[in-house]
Amino acid sequence: MIALLPVALLVGALIGAVGVGGVLLIPAIHVLTGLSLQESMATALFSFIFTGLAGTALFQRRGSIDWAVTVPLCIGGALAAFPGALAGARLNGQQLGALLAALIVGAGVYTLRAGTAGRLQPFADRPGARRLALLGIGAATGFGSGLTGVGGPALSVPMMMLAGFPPLATIGASQVVQILASVSGSGGNLLNGSIDFRLGALLSVVEVAGVWIGVKVAHAVDQRTLRRGVGALCIAVGLGMLGRTLWPLMR
Repeated sequence: MIALLPVALLVGALIGAVGVGGVLLIPAIHVLTGLSLQESMATALFSFIFTGLAGTALFQRRGSIDWAVTVPLCIGGALAAFPGALAGARLNGQQLGALLAALIVGAGVYTLRAGTAGRLQPFADRPGARRLALLGIGAATGFGSGLTGVGGPALSVPMMMLAGFPPLATIGASQVVQILASVSGSGGNLLNGSIDFRLGALLSVVEVAGVWIGVKVAHAVDQRTLRRGVGALCIAVGLGMLGRTLWPLMR
């Protein structure tokens, strides 16, 4: 527990600074507390309700949330997270571990390579098509969040940036969709009885403090340097988790 609290603070700071960071909390909970992978995912997803609330308040205070982009994203996320959580409960630990590890590595690679996206305004002259695209991204974000417990930003930020949405609007929208996807996914996990509420409440307090720090750091530190560090960390954690998951099979 003592070792887990600094990890939670770091995760909150990364969510606030670059939108990618929640993927690191699940393996930390799993390794440091002895909870099963499903319980670790469910507990982490529950805590992301509160990081989303904090991130939304801080970004809205700075006028950094584009609600025309955010609303359809949130609708898709809220609808898909609940069935994602139910689907995750039906996978075994090795399947979930391999999926989560691949997702963490992918988030790291995206973070290292980010920088060229966001130059285009997708569907600028087709608002209906843009809403449908955002609904689809939101649905993929919600289902993936419920399935793996990683929260919204780790999924929505890469997809929106690669689709050409502006970085600031992307990270701001991801804070809001994190709330709805986490609430919906936690509803599914509640039916499975897999949330450790005591641990989740403690982690939430520490993560919210981290989000506040992360938003401040994002405005003081060079984003390129910050992204490189986050990307390298995600890749290292993901590869380590993938090896830990596949080692019994290789033996």
